[in-house]
Amino acid sequence: MLLRAGDLHGQALRDALADRAEEWIVGRAAELGVVDGSGFAVVAVGSLGRREMVGYSDLDLILVHDDRHRDRLAEVADGLWYPIWDAGVKLDHSVRSVPEAMKVAREDVTAALGLLDARYIAGDADLASLLISSVRNLWRAEARMRLPEVIDAAKARWDRTGDIAHRAEPDLKNGRGGLRDVQLLDALALAHLTDGLGRLDPSRAESPLRTAYTDLLAVRTELHRIAGRARDQVRAQDADDIAAALRVGDRFDLARLISGSARTTSYAVDTGFRTARNAVGRRGLSRFRRSPIRRPLDEGVVEHDGEVVLAKTAMPSSDPGLVLRVASASARNLLPINGSVLDRLADFAPPIPAPWSSENLSDLLVLLASGHDVIAPVEALDATGLWERMFPEWAGVRDLPPRDAIHTWTVDRHLLETVAYAGALTTSVQRPDLLLLGALVHDIGKGRGGDHSLVGAELAGPIAARLGLWPDDRRLLVEMVRLHLLLPTVVTRRDVSDPATVAWVAEQVEGDRVLVELLGALAEADSKATGPGVWNEWKAALIGGLVERVVDHLGGRPIAVPEPLDDELRDLAEQGGVRVHAAPGDGPNMTVVTMVAPDRHGLMSTMAGVLALAGLQVHSATVRTHAGSAVDSFVVMPTFGGPPDAQILRQRLGAALSGTVDVHAELARRAAAGGPVRVGEHAVPASRVTPPPRVSWLAGAEKGRDLLELRARDDEGLLARVAAELDRSGVDVAWATVATMGATAVDTFAVVLPDDSDAARGQIAAAVLSVCGR
Repeated sequence: MLLRAGDLHGQALRDALADRAEEWIVGRAAELGVVDGSGFAVVAVGSLGRREMVGYSDLDLILVHDDRHRDRLAEVADGLWYPIWDAGVKLDHSVRSVPEAMKVAREDVTAALGLLDARYIAGDADLASLLISSVRNLWRAEARMRLPEVIDAAKARWDRTGDIAHRAEPDLKNGRGGLRDVQLLDALALAHLTDGLGRLDPSRAESPLRTAYTDLLAVRTELHRIAGRARDQVRAQDADDIAAALRVGDRFDLARLISGSARTTSYAVDTGFRTARNAVGRRGLSRFRRSPIRRPLDEGVVEHDGEVVLAKTAMPSSDPGLVLRVASASARNLLPINGSVLDRLADFAPPIPAPWSSENLSDLLVLLASGHDVIAPVEALDATGLWERMFPEWAGVRDLPPRDAIHTWTVDRHLLETVAYAGALTTSVQRPDLLLLGALVHDIGKGRGGDHSLVGAELAGPIAARLGLWPDDRRLLVEMVRLHLLLPTVVTRRDVSDPATVAWVAEQVEGDRVLVELLGALAEADSKATGPGVWNEWKAALIGGLVERVVDHLGGRPIAVPEPLDDELRDLAEQGGVRVHAAPGDGPNMTVVTMVAPDRHGLMSTMAGVLALAGLQVHSATVRTHAGSAVDSFVVMPTFGGPPDAQILRQRLGAALSGTVDVHAELARRAAAGGPVRVGEHAVPASRVTPPPRVSWLAGAEKGRDLLELRARDDEGLLARVAAELDRSGVDVAWATVATMGATAVDTFAVVLPDDSDAARGQIAAAVLSVCGR
C-alpha cells in the first residue's frame, strides 16, 4: 500500500467522505419518512456505492419505491435532491421501482454495469435488497449474451481516452488499464465469466490487480484534493504535488507507478476478455463442437482457438529464438499470445546467445516491421520480463514520462510508436533494417542524465554488437542515434537552400549518403510518434529537400555493381548442364542454394519459383552468367522443417525447365487458395497498412545496361513474380542482387531494355509494381 495509516489521505479520506455523505442521507431520509418498511429506499451507486468517494465525486443516488405511495414520490424526491443541489454538490439521480430499474438494466448495458455497484443507504432495507439481488441475478442471466456489447463499449471508451500506461497525462478512470476496467472485470466475475479483482468478495486475498487498483485510486484521491476540482486526468503541473502527498518520490516516480499499475490492469483485462469469450463460446450445443484446429504459424508456433500457442513439440529451454517467433507470429497475424505460453517462456526460455544469429535478427526485424501491430506483443513480452532479457537497456526508459508537454507518450511507448511509423517508410530507404533498429533505440539514452543523444549512442554500440550487426552497420546505428535530431534542428534554425548549410550537414554525417537518408526517414517517424501536429507538410518538404541536396552534394546515390564469381562457381558454370548445390549458411536454418543451368530467357524467374514452391524464403540472392550458363545463388530459409534437399530441387528445376511443371501457375493457384497476403512465410491480415512498393531507375556503370531497383514488402514468390514480369516485358536481366531485410525486399536488376525510352521504362516499372503486394 502507498499510504501510511493515520493520514487523512487515501482510504481514510474516502471513508470520511463516504461516512459524511451517508450520515446526511440517512438523517434527511428519516426526516422525510424514508425508513424501514416505508416503501422507499435510498440506494447509492458509483463511487459512494463502492465507498470510493474522492474530494469532488458526484453523488449517484437512486430513490427506490414500491408503487404504494406514488402520491408522495415528488415530495420525497424533491426533499432529497434539492438540499444536495443547494449545497453545490453534483448529483446524478433517478427514481425507480424495481421493475423500472430492471427495464433500464436490460436496455442500457452501461446502466446495468453501474447498478451492480448498488448499495443500501437508508429506508426500506428489504426493498433495497430486492433491487440489488434482482439486478445482479438479471446480469448473471444475460451477461453471456451481452458480452460483445460490453467489450465494444470498453473499446470505444479506450479509443476516446487512450492507454494509461503510456500517456503523458493519463485518464485514471476511463483510460485503458484504469479504474473502470477493474470494475468491468468484477462485473464479468460476478457472471462467472472470468476472475475479477475480488471487490465483491472482501474475503479474497491481496493480488497484483487489487494492488494496482488501490494505487490508481490513491492517485485519483490526491488528484482531486490537489487540483481542487473533479478531474480524472493527471496533469503535469499537479504531478509533483501528488507524488509528494503519496510519498513516492517525484513526478517521474509517480508516472512509473501509474504506468505499472495500468500495465497490470490492461494485461488482466485482455486475459479476462479472452476467458469470457471462451466461456461464452462453449455453452449449449457449442460444447460439443470439434476442438479448434492448431494452425502452424512458424517453427514451434501455432494458432489455437484464436491465440498464439506453442506447438506440442516446442522446447523453450533449448530454443532461444522461440520468444521472437512467438512475438512475430502474434504481430503478423493479429493474435494475442496465450498467457500460459508467456509464463512458460518466462520460466524456461534462455537468453538469445550473443551475437545473435542472422535468423534471430531477421525474426526481430519482421516483428518491428509490423506497423502498430508490433505494440501488443512487445508489451506482452515486457510484462513478463522477456523483452528486457533481449534489451536490458529498456529498463531505463520503461514508463519514463516525457520532460516536455509536446510528447504524448512515455518514452518506451514513444520508441514503439516510432518503430510503427518507420515500418511504413521501409521502402523509402536503402537500409530498412537499420531504420527499424534506429527507431527502436533512438531515445534509449533518456532518463540517464546528460545529452540523451550522446548517452544513447554509447548504448547503441553494445546493442548493435549483441544483435550481430557487421562493424559498418554498428557504426551506422550509433550515428543514427547520435544524430537523430540533426535534421529537425537544422531545418528550424538554418536556411536549408544555402549551399553552406548543405555542406555543413554533409560534414556532420561524414559524407555518408546512406546515413543522411536514414536520418531523414527517422526524423519523420520520430515526429509522427511525438504527438499531433509535430509532423506536417512544411516540415516534410524542408527535411526531404535537405536530404536530397545533401545526397546530391555527396555525389548522388552509389552505383551497384555485380559480385564477382569465385573459382568454384566458375568451374560449375564451365561444366554446363543443370546443377543444384546446397551448403550451410550463416544461420542455423539458413542454406545457400546455387543453381546452374544453360542461360535462357526467363531462367531466373523459374529458379525463384522452384524455391518458392518448395516453401523456401529467399533472404538474399545474386544472379550472374558465365560461359553461357546462369549461376544463381540464393540464401534461403525453410518455412518449416530442415534444410532443402539439393537433389529434389534439381529434379523440380529440371521439370520446370522442360515444361512439365508451370511454376508460375502453381504459385498463382497457391496464392488464390491461401486467402490472406503472406509476408515472407507468414499470413498477414489484408487490413494491414504496408509501405508502398517503389521502383527507381538508376544509371548503371556498364554501357547499355540500366539498373532497376525495387523496394517492396517481401512476400511468398515476390522474386519469381517480378522476374517473370520482366521476362514478359522483354527485358533481359544481365545480373541481379537481391536482399531481404526483415520484411522488406531491396532488389537491384541490371537490365537490357528492348526500347531505350522513358515511356518503356515507365511501362516496365508499372508492370513490376503491379505484382508487388499480392
